[in-house]
Amino acid sequence: MNIAAGSWPRTGRGLSILAAHIEVTRIRMDWQAFWLTIRLAVVVAAILTVVGLPIAYWMTYSRWRWKFLVEAVVALPIVLPPTVLGFYVLVALGSRSPVGRWWQALTGHTLAFTFTGLVIGSIVYSLPFAVQPFAAGFASVDSRLLAASATLGASRLRTFLRVVLPLSVPGLVTGVVLSFAHTMGEFGVVLMVGGNIPGVTRTVSIDIYDRVQALDYASANQTALVLLGISFVAMCVVYGVNRRVWVWWK
Repeated sequence: MNIAAGSWPRTGRGLSILAAHIEVTRIRMDWQAFWLTIRLAVVVAAILTVVGLPIAYWMTYSRWRWKFLVEAVVALPIVLPPTVLGFYVLVALGSRSPVGRWWQALTGHTLAFTFTGLVIGSIVYSLPFAVQPFAAGFASVDSRLLAASATLGASRLRTFLRVVLPLSVPGLVTGVVLSFAHTMGEFGVVLMVGGNIPGVTRTVSIDIYDRVQALDYASANQTALVLLGISFVAMCVVYGVNRRVWVWWK
């Protein structure tokens, strides 16, 4: 049958073939997994912004001689295999751990294999991608400005809000965007902590893995291209913001 444009037969069979053709050619993507991943990334990025700012501030300005131990712990997820990190998070959230038992007594179910468990695991895994850019932004602020602010009688909180924070915008944007993008692409940790429960813990990266396992490379490629596009946009935002700030200062 000739299926060129304008040559579809005006019959029920022809219309059904056209509908099947459209169904095959459109993006075959698990949108439930996609929106769950977006929600996970937004929640994690928001929490890391709140948690990461005080950690980064302390790491930047603390003079404690053993500060490097804290810095090493924060940076550990960068070099630690995701499956190893996911295993220990799973153990920490399991029903045999104090946290797991407390949560189960409070809610009636364990933290493991839930969306909340995914959030906790993702926060641990993406922590350095937020804290380190934040700390770099704080460290870039001229110390003479901080001394001047203290001389004028401003408190540390006021100095942070009026001086440090505005001058650290590139680092803040970088940390938020990187933590969001990093969470979007997680695989090992989310699989270990959350499993593969549709609508609950099934993320886009797990969906791609399942499609490859089923030899559905076309659908896997289409979903992977969506993640590739999101990652590219995230990097454009990071470099664009830093470039504009650099040009402004120059």
